[in-house]
Amino acid sequence: METRDLPRDQLIERLMARRPEKVADAAIDLWEQMATEIISIVGEDGFNSLYARSVYLAQPTFPWLMASALPQQNGQRFAEFKKGLEGQTPSQARAANSLLLLTFTGILAALIGEPLTTRILCSAWGDDASTNTSKEFKHE
Repeated sequence: METRDLPRDQLIERLMARRPEKVADAAIDLWEQMATEIISIVGEDGFNSLYARSVYLAQPTFPWLMASALPQQNGQRFAEFKKGLEGQTPSQARAANSLLLLTFTGILAALIGEPLTTRILCSAWGDDASTNTSKEFKHE
């Protein structure tokens, strides 16, 4: 995977490397945490639109990704995505999740700005992410 310069990209790379043995579970944890924060700002429909667009843009690289309608229940929001990840090798699943996260956060950053996107991700993914990213963010 190529090195990325933006704090949010580096944050995603670090978080993706944390649980290499349980790629699908780790991916869904990140998405659920991020979804909670973003839905509180843009609502369920806004999040679903961003997610569907991200899947659409990632499908040429990973055709097995599905942009099906997302159910409203938290526990089932990413069931199709998790099923798809589980059917891939760990490296393919990691690459697909990374591309999807980078695409999603890139779209979000284009809409609301890089600083706010980074703050939302830090809020979603906890103190560890916040501490490391805020140091990087100050040096921009």
